[in-house]
Amino acid sequence: MQNPKLFKTLAIVALVFLIVSALILGKPFLVPLTFGALLSMLLLPATRWLEGKGINKALSTLAAILLLISFLGLVLFFVGWQMSDIASNTAKLEQTISQKYEQAKDMVSQQLGVSEQKQEQIIKEQQRSSSGKMTGVVTAVMGGITGFLTDTLLVFVYVFLFIYLRSRIKGFIIRLVPQVERQNALTVLDDTQQITVKYLGGLFLMIVCLWVMYGIGFSLLGVEHAIFFAILCGLLEIVPFVGNLTGTAITVAMSLVQGGDMNMVIGILVVYGLVQFIQTYLLEPLIVGAEVSINPLFTIIGLVAGELIWGIPGMILAIPLLGITKILFEHIEALKPFAYLIGSDERKKDDKSWGQKVKSWFSKSD
Repeated sequence: MQNPKLFKTLAIVALVFLIVSALILGKPFLVPLTFGALLSMLLLPATRWLEGKGINKALSTLAAILLLISFLGLVLFFVGWQMSDIASNTAKLEQTISQKYEQAKDMVSQQLGVSEQKQEQIIKEQQRSSSGKMTGVVTAVMGGITGFLTDTLLVFVYVFLFIYLRSRIKGFIIRLVPQVERQNALTVLDDTQQITVKYLGGLFLMIVCLWVMYGIGFSLLGVEHAIFFAILCGLLEIVPFVGNLTGTAITVAMSLVQGGDMNMVIGILVVYGLVQFIQTYLLEPLIVGAEVSINPLFTIIGLVAGELIWGIPGMILAIPLLGITKILFEHIEALKPFAYLIGSDERKKDDKSWGQKVKSWFSKSD
């Protein structure tokens, strides 16, 4: 080879291309597996605590999984209850939507010079062209729901097996590395589990705090079904950046449909801004800290790449997987520059718990 550096570069590009292709083709298999692995690491401390109380491994694992399922079921029950309450006001919503529709037609007619008859004709043509697609849309939706339920069941099966067989999986990974690197491999495994627990646990606490703040703000503004929209905005936090904006946009749109005015819209945007300020400068340093210290550039790159490869699940998994990748890079000498590249210096990792951090704020300085 005349140019070994060029050969090495081409080999790296080819390897990246093969990995991305494998991730795309393996999405139906890899997405539930990855969710199962991350959730198993999240539930591992609870399982170990139950085992320490004398409960056998299988029952401890089942108890931790049932606790998670119960919490998710409670949230879904409350969301469904609120949605049924919204649906009970269908007549009022239809009347409001009809009024908004007439106002929009008048505005288009006055501002753009398009007569109402022409608007009706355009709408009817669009309805005729899309009517044949409804059957396909309904079929796709039903297929998506069936696939989601199947994947959810598969995720919990993976969670149980990952926790129950954790010793064997750990032993397998250790046996893959040379004897001199086994201690380093153990450190990587422990750090990976800790960062997953801290990130997902911090994310859970963050969502609960967002529920409270959005709930108070929307209730004070008089937004109808304020608790439902607060829960929606909090749950969408699992998709960084995009989730908050989407939740707020839905809240604004529904408030307008329900008869809200521009003062309410401005109030919702102010609540959103205040919550984002508190989240960024108080909650994230306090609750999440530096567990996933990825700089903004690679956070956005990870979200975009995750969406392109795995869709919405990819966006949800992007940040924790980037954090795990950063840990791996930090323990491999040749890859340490990449860990530095994707990392962030803004938040230094320390050993203080969030409670100790709060206490330190109120302690007297010398």
